[in-house]
Amino acid sequence: MTTHASPDSPVTLSATAPLEHLAALDIQGDDAEGFLQGQTSAQVNLADGRFAALTCFCTPKGRMLANGQLARMAENHYRLIVHASLVEPLMAHLKKFAPFYKVSLDAADAVLLGASRSDAETLADTFDLTLPTSAWQQSQAANDAAIAVCYPEESDAGNDTWRWLFILPAAEAEKLSCQGDTARWPLADVRRGLVWLDAEQQDSYLPQMVNWEALGGISFKKGCYTGQEVVARAHFRGQVKKRLSLGYLDAATPPANGTGVTATNDGDEDGKNIGEVVASAAADNGQTAVLAVLNTRPLEKNPALDIEGTTLTLTDLPYAIERVDPEDLAKEQASAASA
Repeated sequence: MTTHASPDSPVTLSATAPLEHLAALDIQGDDAEGFLQGQTSAQVNLADGRFAALTCFCTPKGRMLANGQLARMAENHYRLIVHASLVEPLMAHLKKFAPFYKVSLDAADAVLLGASRSDAETLADTFDLTLPTSAWQQSQAANDAAIAVCYPEESDAGNDTWRWLFILPAAEAEKLSCQGDTARWPLADVRRGLVWLDAEQQDSYLPQMVNWEALGGISFKKGCYTGQEVVARAHFRGQVKKRLSLGYLDAATPPANGTGVTATNDGDEDGKNIGEVVASAAADNGQTAVLAVLNTRPLEKNPALDIEGTTLTLTDLPYAIERVDPEDLAKEQASAASA
């Protein structure tokens, strides 16, 4: 039987936390799909209410203004999940083109929550939706009030565990008592090799520098969008010389984004800067998990790496650095959902 939250009987969720570093932007209008198709790296029709496509927005030079996830809420209504600091600047950028398509852009009056399985099942029951069970799969409440998106956790011997992102109307979220650890979700993202760029990182990286094509965030089969020519050329000519890497610091305090990573080879007296931190989160045992964009050539010599004097130990990402077509991901999800 479906239960519903109410002010008199709040639903207590011990493993759910607000994701205050993320927010949502609503794009609505009769040609919202056409508008987004010309602006974003996603094949927009893949965001069909069952598959929430990873995507990014670029400058004409192919540098990312934002990366995010695109969910379809209803016909002519899309909701874009991005870093909270990017809602206003991205909206200001896109509004320059919106009048040509008669679409509106608004910060969503919504709350984003991250939940583990037990709480996700409770939330799914509370809001009367089917819990999605594979990565980037989306489900929606019958009254369109809430959506859930399944996210991959860290990989364990090739087997993914899952976590769920819920987007709820702010009024409904106020009826919940969320007592989870707010640091859990950002740490899981870092360990998964998934970075959400913030406002200070705009116009800094090609999508491939944060492995976006390896996560299915770039469609190489769609038509033109802003920056498409540069992004495609970098892919097909193999011109990407910087890549996102995962490592751990023996330090409990995460370094600031933009902090340099230095490399020292045998015989070198001074370390050379080969990249910078793009995301980090406190991990277990006093360590910090770090995602850094690094020049790939110096890494071939297996140098000693450090961040502000503390050793950085690289480890394998939970995915291969190779192109993953979102069209194939969507097809796989559709097959899994119908099985």
